[in-house]
Amino acid sequence: MIMLPYFPNELPLKKLNWESFVHLIGKANYEIARFEGILQAIINHLVLLYPLTTQEAALSSKIEGTIATIEEVYQYEAKVLKDISDKKHNDILEILNYRKALDFAVESLNTRPISLNLILDIHSMLLDSVRGMTKARRELRKTQNWLGRPGTKIENASYIPPSPERLMEAFDNLEKYIHCDELDTLVQLAIVHAQFEVIHPFLDGNGRVGRILIPLFLYEKKLLKSPVFYISEYLEANREIYYDRLNQISHNDNWDDWIIFFLTAIIEQSRSNTLKAKAILDLYEKMKGVVSSIVRSQFSIEGSGRRPDIIHFTELDNIIT
Repeated sequence: MIMLPYFPNELPLKKLNWESFVHLIGKANYEIARFEGILQAIINHLVLLYPLTTQEAALSSKIEGTIATIEEVYQYEAKVLKDISDKKHNDILEILNYRKALDFAVESLNTRPISLNLILDIHSMLLDSVRGMTKARRELRKTQNWLGRPGTKIENASYIPPSPERLMEAFDNLEKYIHCDELDTLVQLAIVHAQFEVIHPFLDGNGRVGRILIPLFLYEKKLLKSPVFYISEYLEANREIYYDRLNQISHNDNWDDWIIFFLTAIIEQSRSNTLKAKAILDLYEKMKGVVSSIVRSQFSIEGSGRRPDIIHFTELDNIIT
């Protein structure tokens, strides 16, 4: 029997079993609030936490099959990475595009909400001059796509997203849901991310765009002072479960197990992000004292809006990896 294109449930969902995951809601919101508290304590948090942005770009791209590491990205930017293959070079460019798209989206949220046009702009930046750039960049797909192992024909697909004719119907419902009020914002985020992946609106880049939406959503809903919450570390470490829980939505209409997985990811990643942010802040304070003592000026670092070049990046690598 040939699988037909799946059309997602209309949002908001009407048959969630809140009792199955209510015990995780409080924990997830508490851990997010703890991370937000750390952000409030860091004067230049966007500057100091920039290595976490690069790590997120590398790990989110790794989920999609890239093999370049964060160390290689730094070496490439420093122009000390020699004799790299075309594949590695393309992987690094994908990671840099991801970081560029994330930075652009953060800036854009100061003047416009999450919308189809913003998502199209993000998609365009992700696929700029890299693998997938010829696959309808900045366009919703006009042909049927499907998921499966490389080379799989549609009759053997593991999942077939909505047909192009109904794509805007599903996306319009998702966009409206993003801007409505749900009983819990983190549960709403779980649903938004999954629904985007279920719709699979692009021919390429769906996973990366969907993961970029996570910190943007937290920022727009004011759970964080800025969108620097990155979850790909947990998702990459639990990739098989991540994909399985998403598949269970279309196969069995099982949203509850997906939400349990996502809230658990929020809890674990919040704790990890909090520890890393504290460690980066401690390292910054340590190095600030060292530099101030060397140049004998209290103004050597204070007020600087530049990236923290005084931080010893060997120590920084140990923190974020």
